[in-house]
Amino acid sequence: MNLLQDYLSVRQRTEEICRVLHTEDYIPQPAVFVSPPKWHLAHSTWFFEEFILTKHLPGYKVFDADFCFLFNSYYNNIGDRTFRADRGAITRPGVDAVYEYRKYVDSHMEAALQNESIHELVMLGINHEQQHQELLLADIKYILGCNPTFPIYNKAIDWESQVNDSSGFITIEEGVYETGYNGNGFCYDNELGRHKVYLNRFEIANQLVTNAEYIAFIEASGYTDFNYWLDEGWAWVNENSVDAPMYWYKINGQWKHYTMRGLTDVDPDAVVTHISFYEAAAYAEWKGMRLATEFEWEAASDKLDWGKRWEWTHSAYLPYPGFAKADGAVGEYNGKFMINQMVLRGASCATSPGHSRATYRNFFHPQERWQFNGIRLVKK
Repeated sequence: MNLLQDYLSVRQRTEEICRVLHTEDYIPQPAVFVSPPKWHLAHSTWFFEEFILTKHLPGYKVFDADFCFLFNSYYNNIGDRTFRADRGAITRPGVDAVYEYRKYVDSHMEAALQNESIHELVMLGINHEQQHQELLLADIKYILGCNPTFPIYNKAIDWESQVNDSSGFITIEEGVYETGYNGNGFCYDNELGRHKVYLNRFEIANQLVTNAEYIAFIEASGYTDFNYWLDEGWAWVNENSVDAPMYWYKINGQWKHYTMRGLTDVDPDAVVTHISFYEAAAYAEWKGMRLATEFEWEAASDKLDWGKRWEWTHSAYLPYPGFAKADGAVGEYNGKFMINQMVLRGASCATSPGHSRATYRNFFHPQERWQFNGIRLVKK
């Protein structure tokens, strides 16, 4: 595949994700951390327009001068923008206009790609849109999951029934290990700065925690015993009345959960998902185990079965040695978020094809669980 084909393939997949939506599904923002599908479609397009077409295609005219304000996410170097919490208030432009915007930008990208000096930046844009594809799927699930009729997104998607393919524990001997990206392909700047870390011997599970195992934690009063919880986690549980994973409901004594296929019974053998860091840490404490550090996870990654759920680590999201932000708006992509967030490793069922690698560093605030997150344990 050449770069234009890669570009068009990714752009088409974003629209395919939205193909089954009704017009009304494109607009709601039921929580601050959720972005409407229409906003994702427009923002990922604005990224190519702002960073590539306006800077590197002579004579290019922006589709709409208001779109930079409406669909800029967090790039302060570029100028004012809509507050994140107000994205659902953008009823206009309409959905049709956003799709026209995507066609307009796509029609100019072929000419822009004749300039080989921008190919690295285009790859960033492609990977940026793949990130938004995963966010888009999680946001669509949240939006539809707020509907009391539990509508079906796609009957063919059975992610919540995924089971482990392996079991047992893998031993990683003590020693000095290298961590960070080392190759010639694409990676994000937060993966760079390959460096050595010393690890003590540890044993890491070759499977994720299942629904049945997590139900045992619930039934053992896991959500009401402060001894298992970090202090912030205990406050979060009580302030938000949390007593089960996101999307779980106990109906007539039976655990059910909202899935991409609608409301279904919780499969006890499937891997648990939509778990916050606080819950993952509490479960590990209840089991007499712990979460891996991101360095332990990477050292073991070539031996692990992974890719079904993003896996919480007990590592804060911090820069690697020698990390330096790029100049201008591109430098805002990762570095400024290196505070009060935890690293997740691996990939999930919702991760776009070709968008995972052992050095990938995902990061979220510890209370966030609307992504497809799960738990892997390490023996103490």
